[in-house]
Amino acid sequence: MSYYIAKTVTGSFESVLAAVVEQLKQEGFGVLTDIDVQATLKNKIGADIPKYRIVGACNPTFAHEALALENKLGVLLPCNVIVRETPEKQVEIASVDPVVAMERTGNPALAATAGEVRRRLAKVIGAVGT
Repeated sequence: MSYYIAKTVTGSFESVLAAVVEQLKQEGFGVLTDIDVQATLKNKIGADIPKYRIVGACNPTFAHEALALENKLGVLLPCNVIVRETPEKQVEIASVDPVVAMERTGNPALAATAGEVRRRLAKVIGAVGT
């Protein structure tokens, strides 16, 4: 089982990023962080990489449920979604698979919440570029 959910689409990087953020909102996620990895690596170490953003998304209802079941779960939050430019100049969207991540806790009570978060993240990714 892969640790992520992914899809590659055509379109401008900026429009795909905007669509991802909008779809996250539609599924009840807020954006807590937006890390421009390309700019950060260029500024810090002079590295030139293709466009790459990490969007840290959180659905407060599910985060609250999960934290009530596993108080150290914050180390796995928020749900990260990446938007990156491929060598072929397409745009890949990928998110963590929360089911796989939550399995690492050994707490089976998290399975239902993780499954619902996975369903919503897959819906976000599936809706972009269609």
